[in-house]
Amino acid sequence: MVQSIQNDNHEIKFSLNSIFPRHIRNSRGDIKPFNPDKMVKSLNKETGLDWDECIQVVKDSLKRITVLGLEIIQTSMIRETLCLDLLARNHERERHIYAKLINSSVIKFRLDPEFIDQYRGKQPEWGPLGYITYKRTYARFNESENRTEEFYETAQRVVEGVYSIQKEHCFKLGLPWDHAKAQKSAQRMFEKIWTFRFLPPGRGLWMMGTEFIDKHGSMALNNCGFVSTKDIEIKKTKAFEWLMDALMLGVGVGFDTKGAGKFTIKEPKDETVVFEVPDSREGWVQALRHLLTAYFEGEAMPIYDFSKVRSAGSLIRGFGGVASGPGPLNEMLNSQKEILDNLIGKTLSSVDIVDMMNLIGKCVVAGNVRRSAEIALGDLDDEAYITCKQDQEALYHHRWASNNSIIGKRGMDYDRILEGIAKNGEPGIIWLENAQAYSRMGHPRDDKDKNAVGVNPCGEQTLESFELCCLVETFPSRHESYEEFEETLKYAYLYAKSVTLVNVHWNETNAVMGKNRRIGTSQTGIIDAFARHGRNTILQWSDRGYNFLRQQDEQYSEFFCVPQSIKITTVKPSGTVSLLPGVAPGIHYPHSEYYIRRIRISKESTLIDLLREANYHIEQDAYSDNSMVVEFPIHEKNFLRAKKDVSIWEQLANAVDYQHYWSDNQVSITATFQKDEIKDLKYALQFVEDKLKGISLLPLTDSGYKQMPYEEITKEDFQVRSAPLKPIKTWITHEKSVGTVYCDGDSCHQVEEANVLREMEAILNEKIPAVNEITSNTFGFNVQNGIIIEVGLANKQLSDLPENFSQLTHLRRLTLKNCGLKQIPEGMIHFSNIEFVDLSGNILSDLSDVIKSWIESLRTAGKTVIL
Repeated sequence: MVQSIQNDNHEIKFSLNSIFPRHIRNSRGDIKPFNPDKMVKSLNKETGLDWDECIQVVKDSLKRITVLGLEIIQTSMIRETLCLDLLARNHERERHIYAKLINSSVIKFRLDPEFIDQYRGKQPEWGPLGYITYKRTYARFNESENRTEEFYETAQRVVEGVYSIQKEHCFKLGLPWDHAKAQKSAQRMFEKIWTFRFLPPGRGLWMMGTEFIDKHGSMALNNCGFVSTKDIEIKKTKAFEWLMDALMLGVGVGFDTKGAGKFTIKEPKDETVVFEVPDSREGWVQALRHLLTAYFEGEAMPIYDFSKVRSAGSLIRGFGGVASGPGPLNEMLNSQKEILDNLIGKTLSSVDIVDMMNLIGKCVVAGNVRRSAEIALGDLDDEAYITCKQDQEALYHHRWASNNSIIGKRGMDYDRILEGIAKNGEPGIIWLENAQAYSRMGHPRDDKDKNAVGVNPCGEQTLESFELCCLVETFPSRHESYEEFEETLKYAYLYAKSVTLVNVHWNETNAVMGKNRRIGTSQTGIIDAFARHGRNTILQWSDRGYNFLRQQDEQYSEFFCVPQSIKITTVKPSGTVSLLPGVAPGIHYPHSEYYIRRIRISKESTLIDLLREANYHIEQDAYSDNSMVVEFPIHEKNFLRAKKDVSIWEQLANAVDYQHYWSDNQVSITATFQKDEIKDLKYALQFVEDKLKGISLLPLTDSGYKQMPYEEITKEDFQVRSAPLKPIKTWITHEKSVGTVYCDGDSCHQVEEANVLREMEAILNEKIPAVNEITSNTFGFNVQNGIIIEVGLANKQLSDLPENFSQLTHLRRLTLKNCGLKQIPEGMIHFSNIEFVDLSGNILSDLSDVIKSWIESLRTAGKTVIL
């Protein structure tokens, strides 16, 4: 039997045997003769793909179809097969076009509607702040129904996204796919997510299963990455481009300074070229590349045309957010040019690399992504690097954009860094030699990560250059037995492994990730689990669970025909994800057994009325007329001890045990210490240098400003505050969620701009009543990503000032004149030495201490504030 396909002078003949379908059944149930000619014509018409290539795609699809041995085939199956074969032949653009033209349900994995119906109108077992955190952060907007998702819809989107990835991977490689088995497995993953046995990272809750991933690959599903400058003389601008692109997709990035001194900056050609900046993420990265190429390779200097870049305030579809206009990009390019102009004929130094990376981070923050996470890794012997944040003007301008750590060595002299750690927690230490040589510490050396060169910004993942990491969180305290926990580990692992099956848009990244398949199955609420099941029991679960995951990875890697993952477990700092079920984040201790947790919400938010109806205490924000403060009474059910009651030694012991029993990547911990423990820091670091792969230390201090995020209360007070609260109901909200970036850990996030402004303003107002000419409207602040760059006081009477003076956070420079404050050169303020005086010349000695205390309180809460 022969059928032919004709088009003008083209004729292709297909030899069909008896197992080829005779008929098709369309979506209406009509049965018609099967005709492969229509497959080719449809593909050619709808996608514009070359006719001959269309025939090749159809041939591949017919091979799949004939294997099925069907008498009648659904048109949906034909279309799905065509989509998969377009992808298999690298026609991603045409596949996307064709997929959009047909019902998405026929090309994606879908959970059984009857299964989903069981969860409609229901809520999971939220933690005290779980539902509001979910609604504000992870619930995507449903434009067709003008509302945000409910959690069952988010879980459905995530699970269908995961199994669609697996399904496409199997079809692309011609591997077997059992729909019934996949349906059963997917339903179990849904149940595990619904009951908070495990959760994807915040980025997964926000992005998994969206069209953005179909179009742009998996980069936005990954939490963090690392890029090295060590080959800068060969790869030139690549590290800077990759960092900018990753940051703009919300990926936190680590970088090193190994490219210092490796090549000489050239003078650009004495000619210019006009570059019309495209209105896209890629366009901004291209703009940076053109500028750096001019200096790295002596090419023509670009002149930028920003006319295509959308204006400030415009909505950004796809990844989401609001456009900033071309201003931040233009400023960044000018700052880069200023640095490079001064380096012509010289080599890049470590500080130059840090500055260039930090300027990119600052640009991204001011652009679309409100927060930017960077970690810089430098050499302990590089004095310029170690002291670079002592340059206050550079610090305020851009050097706040990264947390700076050093690559430590066992046996090093820790005295050299203790002063900085005792003061503000920097630098952190990464023992890279441990990360390269060992999986789990205390086990035989395996050198699996001999090519690793750095870590992600929170320090829980060892990484090679251009490598990304996908993390997933399990909740051991929410399990009754090890057997239940083991089942959860399977599905948590499967989520992360599935993400590695999707390429990104960087060849360098695909090369290293395709080889390593690194993932990070994490635990959070670890201290909760200690309290519920016992420390030794949880460590046994961890050890058995690790070995189980290794077995799972062997089986699934064989099934997917991909390499086994180089490393599979981690402990991430966690953050907002831990709020959903209500457990302490990561391996950290809770604030106290009973406390008030305060959050700030805009007055305009519909959540305010819903919270008020549920009888939550709501009051005016003391620091902003536009916000309200909501109080949530919290009881830590699985309570062991409060953070302030735990010694640094016990915190380190927990981290050491988890690095031994569980994590083959790293353990992210910020160990806090009291003043009387400073004397022990040196010995503590010597103790863990051969047992951990990285550590951050932070002084624990008290604060005294109003409406603190955490406030300890008694059991009786908790009972009084929680008695009138009503159970959570479904909230129909119309506000678009903010989404999530990086690894969801507080240590990656900068202080939010608005809160810094409000709190500082309130403190100053409260403490300078003697200055009769100065009121709240006479304070001006320059804030960059939550860091106060400059503080200005007006030199005129109140009646002469604009009404919105206090909100002028965009000011570049504001000189202090005639306001009762001592003049600071060039208008820059250094909070550690400024003296405040009233109009009579009296020094207000307590004011600086108040500000210092406030800054320390922010640090204690895990915020990044640099002075």
